[in-house]
Amino acid sequence: MGKSWLFNGCLILFVLVFSTCNNAKNKSFEDRPVPSPYPIKYAKGFQIQYFNDYKKLIINAPYPNAKEAKEYIISNKAISNLEHEISSPIKSIVVTSTTHIPMLELLNVEDKLKGFPNTDYVSSEKTRKLIDEEFVLDLGHEEQMNTELLLELDPDLVIGFSMTSNNKMFETIRKTGIPVILNGDWLEETPLGRAEWIRFFGVLFDLDKKADSIFLEIEKNYIEAKKIAKKAKKQPTIISGVLFKEIWNMPAGESFEATFLKDANADYIWKKTKGNGSLSLNIENVYEQGSDADLWISPSYYSSMEDLGKANYLYSKFKAFKNNKVYTFVNKKGSTGGIKYFELAPARPDLVLKDIIKIAHPNLYSDYNFTFFELLK
Repeated sequence: MGKSWLFNGCLILFVLVFSTCNNAKNKSFEDRPVPSPYPIKYAKGFQIQYFNDYKKLIINAPYPNAKEAKEYIISNKAISNLEHEISSPIKSIVVTSTTHIPMLELLNVEDKLKGFPNTDYVSSEKTRKLIDEEFVLDLGHEEQMNTELLLELDPDLVIGFSMTSNNKMFETIRKTGIPVILNGDWLEETPLGRAEWIRFFGVLFDLDKKADSIFLEIEKNYIEAKKIAKKAKKQPTIISGVLFKEIWNMPAGESFEATFLKDANADYIWKKTKGNGSLSLNIENVYEQGSDADLWISPSYYSSMEDLGKANYLYSKFKAFKNNKVYTFVNKKGSTGGIKYFELAPARPDLVLKDIIKIAHPNLYSDYNFTFFELLK
């Protein structure tokens, strides 16, 4: 009887001690977040919550029409056995979009990049040097990466992007034990919202303060450029895009492209249309409303006025074509053909805005050299 009482007492004591330790281990996950030292101002697709012992990265929109957010615990020490815990700072990474490259470079962690799908798309000289020296390996096509090579690299993290929740390639990678986070920067509806995703990379590399400083500088530059554009006394009318398979895709009035034109104090002809995507127009509609536009930007992949004129006889009848006021970004490429705009523009909307202001109001930025655009010749 005495032994039984002693055994039961020890068992109860053990349960209490185990419960206390287990609660202590998970206590930090029950804490409420502390006020964020670096609040997100524009981006809608992600959140960062700060706690005493860890951070929580919440991806609100990992893919279009996502019904639920994805949460990740970011910590510099193992504090749980949760599936979505990421050890920080990241020591090696694989990214899958060229828009991720400038974010790494701005944070000076491009040396942590170990692999990228189809490295020819990369235009940055800094990262191209790492590719040429084989510090960054080509992982094949972005929709079907070389998973065997990826496993050999064994990165701490893969940053992907996806159109749907059902991406077999990323699921395969996850099953190997390599964490995957879907980055939804491309779903942001404002230029500064896209640029603010540098905070996403900042939290992964434990460089939150540096990411904040970089973004605030970009924001400052953007706002200053916007103020300069307001000094213009005249708003030139402007159109964008070209015909593709009988459809002219034009930025909708609430899209981030239209936001650039508005902030540059240009009169975008379709500025009052609804939606944040593209308008699908026929060439008759575009010609009727836009043939007298002063400026024409982003005529798809046409790299010369001759090629543009040959593509459709109506193009040469537009006022902007006649006056040689057509501007493109496709001619500024990296050494292997990657277009600079597609890579750097999302991270540096301040430079995009300055380019468009120079197009619309050249007298306001007479000493500024284009970063992305140039006059189509």
